[in-house]
Amino acid sequence: MSKKQVLLEEYTMGNLELRNRIVMAPMTRSRADNPDCAPTDLIAKYYAQRASAGLIITEGSQISPMAVGYINTPGIYSKAQVEGWTKVTRAVHERGGKIFLQLWHVGRMSHPDFHNGELPLSASALNPNSQSFTPEGFKDTVAPKAMTLDEIKETITDYGRAAKNAMAAGMDGVEIHASNGYLLHQFFSPTSNIRTDAYGGSIENRARILFEVIREVTRHVPENQTGVRLNPSLHGVFGMTLNEETIPTFDYIVRRLNHYDLAYLHLSEPFTDVANIPGAEPHIAERYRPLYQGTLMINSNFDQDKGNRVIEAGLADLIAYGKLFIANPDLVERFTLNVPLAEWDEATFYTPGPKGYTDYPVCNEKGSL
Repeated sequence: MSKKQVLLEEYTMGNLELRNRIVMAPMTRSRADNPDCAPTDLIAKYYAQRASAGLIITEGSQISPMAVGYINTPGIYSKAQVEGWTKVTRAVHERGGKIFLQLWHVGRMSHPDFHNGELPLSASALNPNSQSFTPEGFKDTVAPKAMTLDEIKETITDYGRAAKNAMAAGMDGVEIHASNGYLLHQFFSPTSNIRTDAYGGSIENRARILFEVIREVTRHVPENQTGVRLNPSLHGVFGMTLNEETIPTFDYIVRRLNHYDLAYLHLSEPFTDVANIPGAEPHIAERYRPLYQGTLMINSNFDQDKGNRVIEAGLADLIAYGKLFIANPDLVERFTLNVPLAEWDEATFYTPGPKGYTDYPVCNEKGSL
């Protein structure tokens, strides 16, 4: 690839200057293996190694004890967690990087084992018929508790408190995780939301919670330092299925997001082949680039060439890379030098310790390891 790469161009996002258009996508790594579920020195090292990305988006960080649904994931609701994330932001900023924290609530994808036997919360009491990764291993999910109006209000407040904590930890911004079958996504879909109150029924009602969360989060974080993540064509994952209302729901959400001066909208291309699924949209960037007027970030199995081509075609402004960043902490440098990429070790994605986490080699300025 001899011509100039648009992936390597600087980009102005809100009030931040990104040194390139390569984003490290949020990825659960399950290394917060301590009673506080707080980021550690090892986690700080992991993110610092990848600070040459234009932007890092952290792994999902639970906004409250009720938001947790996986072992050893870091939170953002306690003093110890804020102190842990402060180590991370300091390490990233020392290397000139930018970092957003992803605000996470898994909703019904949790398990009573995380909540002293109490049911997890969701829009409606519908079992996703999936599995939750508990301290005792994978267990079948259960039917959650349908949230009361007070519990919805409390959860929205939790998002705001978590956003405030993220900024106290030195984050450059936050991403609201409204994607991948987790809590906010569960409200959007009529297959997981059968409420009959102000948060159910119509598209506007099912989307209501997202805009209330945005309003609460932006009390503590400027709009142009707040991102939103969506996955419109998620199908067959975490109990989420597509129907004729799915894409119209996301069309409504994306159009309404134009009313905000957000840092970005982060969209995922389909995780699975949805070409023959009724109600699906196989080409997310192509559909939503014309609908969204702000900075658009896209992800899902991009390589170097495809990332450059998507930006050149005007379909996105930023490209988020996941697994490539696991195995290549120096992904930006490897793209710059056009050198081969390392392979990731999937067996170590969620295991404790540095193996498969901070021990991947980096190349020098000549492209040699």
